[in-house]
Amino acid sequence: MACGEFSLIARYFDRVRSSRLDVELGIGDDCALLNIPEKQTLAISTDTLVAGNHFLPDIDPADLAYKALAVNLSDLAAMGADPAWLTLALTLPDVDEAWLESFSDSLFDLLNYYDMQLIGGDTTRGPLSMTLGIHGFVPMGRALTRSGAKPGDWIYVTGTPGDSAAGLAILQNRLQVADAKDADYLIKRHLRPSPRILQGQALRDLANSAIDLSDGLISDLGHIVKASDCGARIDLALLPFSDALSRHVEPEQALRWALSGGEDYELCFTVPELNRGALDV
Repeated sequence: MACGEFSLIARYFDRVRSSRLDVELGIGDDCALLNIPEKQTLAISTDTLVAGNHFLPDIDPADLAYKALAVNLSDLAAMGADPAWLTLALTLPDVDEAWLESFSDSLFDLLNYYDMQLIGGDTTRGPLSMTLGIHGFVPMGRALTRSGAKPGDWIYVTGTPGDSAAGLAILQNRLQVADAKDADYLIKRHLRPSPRILQGQALRDLANSAIDLSDGLISDLGHIVKASDCGARIDLALLPFSDALSRHVEPEQALRWALSGGEDYELCFTVPELNRGALDV
């Protein structure tokens, strides 16, 4: 990119709406300088999203920014971590000021909501894609992992899996939902998932294992089963479905989407019998 284009992009991203005390030096130098709080473990996750593979090419830039960050926040939620910092490497086919303004405004709104700070990144020209690196903290020895499930644990999910797949089907004209309110709800569940940060933190002392539902309940629970060297049984009759999904999708299709639709970004976690009372309220 030309120098003028870099300056233009910097204008949208070199702004600090949240100045964290643990950021000694943020954007503007060769590296960021960061301080890890005492008795905290650093949790790091990286995701790359490519147009056409991970999001629809014509997605609204505000929705894209929100979802890109929310997907990474969901990884922190699955570990019970508190969000802190973000890096963003952005590849753009061209420099569109309206696109950049909408994308960056949405990104910084969500960063500010979670008291996070953008600490660095990169920009280059090419097909639309982005790589986000997210950092958070979890108290030492209290992180949730995939490998902690024990025989006899009970399996739970937050929220209502299957909604995101239905929302995508609406956007791709594979599902017709006449009720505008229900359609908007399902589409929003796909475009703007809610990271379960507070739930993940609350589970640190209750759950033995956790994972976020990015690929679908069957696949992601399978990761817990493999990492924990145990098996699992699901009572399909107890799977929760949203009213919007139940009103417009046949039960068999709703079940398929809940089990393998993916991109719900809810938490699947296992809890020992001793701690069930804290959840079954």
